[in-house]
Amino acid sequence: MSFDPATLTFDARGLLPAVAQDHATGEVLMLAWMNAEAVTRTLESGRVTYWSRSRNAFWVKGETSGHLQHLVEMRVDCDRDCLLLLVRQEGPACHTGRRSCFYTALRDGEEVEILSPET
Repeated sequence: MSFDPATLTFDARGLLPAVAQDHATGEVLMLAWMNAEAVTRTLESGRVTYWSRSRNAFWVKGETSGHLQHLVEMRVDCDRDCLLLLVRQEGPACHTGRRSCFYTALRDGEEVEILSPET
């Protein structure tokens, strides 16, 4: 069956969340947003392309930092309103220099940083 991004369920802004996960380890790296064109660009190029809500523009992950995300597989959830992107990540995924954007854990009511920036 051929995939059509128009079959996805986008929010009122034309966006849906996309979770990036390391294809080899299963580590959740980040969450960002995609519109239909970002989905198409990602599938065509193999380079993960998001929609930046703050810049109101397309954002090819790693385009300026060199920390590229290469698409291994795209998965659609059961409601068709969220994507799981299995990626091969080059360098840190987080703009803070950490491997994952999820570097803060809540433990016993306290915030604890569990990942340091990569050096």
